[in-house]
Amino acid sequence: MTSAQPPRWLKPMNKLVRAFHRLGIPTGPAMVLTVPGRKTGQPRPTPITPFDMDGRLFAVGGYPGSDWARNAAAAGSGTLTRRNRVQHVRIVTVPPEAARRVLREFALKVPVGVRFAKSAGLVRHGTPEEFEALAGTLSVFRFDPD
Repeated sequence: MTSAQPPRWLKPMNKLVRAFHRLGIPTGPAMVLTVPGRKTGQPRPTPITPFDMDGRLFAVGGYPGSDWARNAAAAGSGTLTRRNRVQHVRIVTVPPEAARRVLREFALKVPVGVRFAKSAGLVRHGTPEEFEALAGTLSVFRFDPD
């Protein structure tokens, strides 16, 4: 397993996506997850690409140890925003064994996430099997209505 690092363009891109959301401009499937920071307690908004599986909403951390994933796991709740619609959610960390199936679905349903994982060196081809093998390495969350 490689020690993946976020690309340099990620922070500026996240700022741009957040600005679009504030203006009500759609950004594809992206939503903004806002949770309190682990240390400061200040709101930390981060664009993510959640996806539906079996009528529930899931998201996968982009790389191991990402700040947003650590903040989300610590917070246990937050808000998801798309355009001007805000939804309060409970954030449930999916254990590795259950995450395997979610990661397989992620590979099929979130092409932007597959491209990101390939560019970060987490997977080579982006197959469901490669993503399934990342269970326990990447954070996987389920968002339940609060």
